[in-house]
Amino acid sequence: MGIEIDLMKNYPKTKRDLTKRLEEKTSEDRALARKFGKEFFDGERSHGYGGFQYNPRFWEPVIPTFKEFYNLNENSKILDIGCAKGFMLYDFKRLIPGIKVKGLDISQYAIENAKEEVKNNLQVGNAIELPFEDNSFDLVISITTLHNLNKEDMKKALKEIMRVTKKDAFITLDAYKDDDEKRKMEAWNLTALTMMHVQEWKKFFEEAGYNGDYYWFIP
Repeated sequence: MGIEIDLMKNYPKTKRDLTKRLEEKTSEDRALARKFGKEFFDGERSHGYGGFQYNPRFWEPVIPTFKEFYNLNENSKILDIGCAKGFMLYDFKRLIPGIKVKGLDISQYAIENAKEEVKNNLQVGNAIELPFEDNSFDLVISITTLHNLNKEDMKKALKEIMRVTKKDAFITLDAYKDDDEKRKMEAWNLTALTMMHVQEWKKFFEEAGYNGDYYWFIP
């Protein structure tokens, strides 16, 4: 199996008001968010991002970490599962000129409203059946996305990642290490169907045959 490593360490941290989030979040909010449409990306904050726009301060500090750790260069080919509007892939292309990128997202809205510079590299699709040939990519990335699947589909997605990568993979997932973090995670969660203790996740990776690297999102 891969290693537990925080490649997102330079991603800007925001202060999260979990108490307010828990008080305001309803089952209707969750249902609307899980449609991953305009309401989720560019609607009210209670339904998701509350406006999903490009800002270089988010991914610009992160790309060098990935570049160094995975030795990425102009000959590398990467896939981002859950690419949304393609902001991370845009910064990959900007900071590693010549790199080949592909993005996949379940959201038709996100792809239609993607950053123009990478829009042609993105497509609508589902992680459980990746529309790519075996060993197509040097690196497959999925940031806070796969936990939106149930466990059965999660296993399919992890196997698909292993199928299409010829070298590396990195994912982050909603997780917790103790009861306090579990409560915070449940308060924050809007779309995830699968949240587990970090040790449960590691066992799950073994069962699914996932050999890539990983880290956690804990609010």
